[in-house]
Amino acid sequence: MSLRLGYGTNGLTDLRLEDALALLADLGYDGVGLTLDHMHLDPMAPDLAARTRRVARRLGQLGLGVTVETGARYVLDPRHKHGPSLLDPDPDRRAARVRLLIRAVQVAADLGAHAVHCFSGITPPGTADDVAWQRLADALGSVLDAATGAGVPLAVEPEPGHLLSCLADFHHLRTLTGDPEALGLTLDIGHCQCLEPAPPADCVRDAAPWLRHVQIEDMRRGVHEHLPFGDGEIDFPPVLAALAATGYQGLTVVELPRHSHAGPQLAEESLQFLCKAAAEAATHAPAGTEGGTP
Repeated sequence: MSLRLGYGTNGLTDLRLEDALALLADLGYDGVGLTLDHMHLDPMAPDLAARTRRVARRLGQLGLGVTVETGARYVLDPRHKHGPSLLDPDPDRRAARVRLLIRAVQVAADLGAHAVHCFSGITPPGTADDVAWQRLADALGSVLDAATGAGVPLAVEPEPGHLLSCLADFHHLRTLTGDPEALGLTLDIGHCQCLEPAPPADCVRDAAPWLRHVQIEDMRRGVHEHLPFGDGEIDFPPVLAALAATGYQGLTVVELPRHSHAGPQLAEESLQFLCKAAAEAATHAPAGTEGGTP
């Protein structure tokens, strides 16, 4: 299948970034989902532009594509996971998240990344839904302006438990923001299995016009736990066939953030699994939809 496979650095946090990139290139991955965090291209440390240029050169040497991910747990607030969010009641704290996302857009442009990933955050206690949605739309305005100027799409991820948790919520955000061209979608295949009403392959087809980034792992229905391939319930060949049929050209990034202790092994096993699933999908694909192998 004509898929470009990557692996997320949030599943390789025990490795230096240089070592993680070399590993993925050696294994045969097409790219990397680079989470900006204290151990991998820290967005809060000095000399970000110079460090980004070095990473860009190394990606080019290794022939790796990249997408920039912003899901670091404690990069802004060492005491609160994913805090502050775009929904924080304090406007100054919301502004800190906005500044981080705008910085991520610039990093993505400097790296030649195909998208910047982000998510909404959890609705704070006591906050009405309409207030939370307006905060989100307002906060994303300047980020979308920056993405438009940089020519890098912003790919918002529906995240279980967040305000924006499903595909229907993504379309609500599109309506609130006036459907700007820079606003795209990160589709996590495991999240589809977890909570979407349609099967994952149908979610891929439904999301195709807005697809700017894809994350992939195994998962079980109703349980938000990222699992190695084969440990969950997803039938992957139909998903990969649906993804290839959309014509999506970005990276499909393995997302195993709680498995860094076994990162190198799982990176190798994940690639083998996905290549086998893609080959099976290509064997059963309708005439005219086959592509190359990953």
